[in-house]
Amino acid sequence: MCRRFFGLWYGSVAIIAGVLLAPTPVVAQARSTIGRGKAAATNKWTPPHTPDGQPDLQGIWTSATLTPLERPPEVAGNQSLTPAEASAYEKQLLQQGNRDRRDGTADTDLGRAYNEFWFDRGTKVIGSRRTSLIVDPPDGRIPPLTAPAQNRIDAERAYAAVHSYDGPEDRPLAERCLLWPAAGPPMLPGAYNNNYQIVQIPGYVVILVEMIHDVRIIPLDRRPHLPQSIRQWMGDSRGHWDGNTLVVDTTNFTDKTGDVGAGMQRATFRGSDDKLRLIERFTLVDPDTMLYEFTVDDPTAFTNSWTAQLPMMKTSGPLFEYACHEGNYAMTNVLDGARAQEKKNGESAVSIK
Repeated sequence: MCRRFFGLWYGSVAIIAGVLLAPTPVVAQARSTIGRGKAAATNKWTPPHTPDGQPDLQGIWTSATLTPLERPPEVAGNQSLTPAEASAYEKQLLQQGNRDRRDGTADTDLGRAYNEFWFDRGTKVIGSRRTSLIVDPPDGRIPPLTAPAQNRIDAERAYAAVHSYDGPEDRPLAERCLLWPAAGPPMLPGAYNNNYQIVQIPGYVVILVEMIHDVRIIPLDRRPHLPQSIRQWMGDSRGHWDGNTLVVDTTNFTDKTGDVGAGMQRATFRGSDDKLRLIERFTLVDPDTMLYEFTVDDPTAFTNSWTAQLPMMKTSGPLFEYACHEGNYAMTNVLDGARAQEKKNGESAVSIK
């Protein structure tokens, strides 16, 4: 929807990533656990096809869910919840995230920013009640960073601690209305606007992202990737069909999407040492459910590759325009505030002397 973003709380929703180099066993597992009471029918269900013979993924799909990307420490070792545990967990998360609460200090209330009307984070965990979207490694956690990657992140954090408010170029891309992590790849849920419209034409699959303004145009003609010297914010995607599954291979990411001050987006999947390869798989498992899988493979950033799965549910449209800059005074106010603070600090230093 026309929900505008302010950088004051961006870090809480920008934790990203995941993927899947994988496989038939994982797909089979997902189809048996995707839930909603349809597992038995799923194995025999034949998806519809477009006039040119492609499995028909077209429609509007939502990724909204309360299931976290990584398994929370309090449920470590527990791959799924019981129905009662899931119900209690959903209630707890909805209460904790309720922006209409008025408990706490004035600063706490101010930090909640928008009221609850603008949020669309979902109300349920995924149907299998799995405790994380990550399915590999089995602990449901992103593998550790390599030593070089950790050094890069530490250096960027140190820089951001001093220079985050120097100018607009030092602010996160989402705060500048340029790129939101939900655009992908990978496409992971956030606080709102978790909707994607898929359109298919001969030779291409097009994904319109509700969040901000992005469109992914994925060619299916087996053309080679762009030269390694050409880097793009959303990478360079190439798709093909593997039976009824759309497989999308994305390379040529850039480190310019690394929002260190806003959720460590770079640390999770983008722009390591130009070695990132991301594989996505889109599979219809019943008329209302599309299994979205993705694998992050980057030996320069992570000690192992890792995979996540997310059942996306069909939803009614239309998508809404995201007028990110309309009435958005965050950038001006944040930088003005920084200049005022610098002036105040300078005056204090003079008075001490």
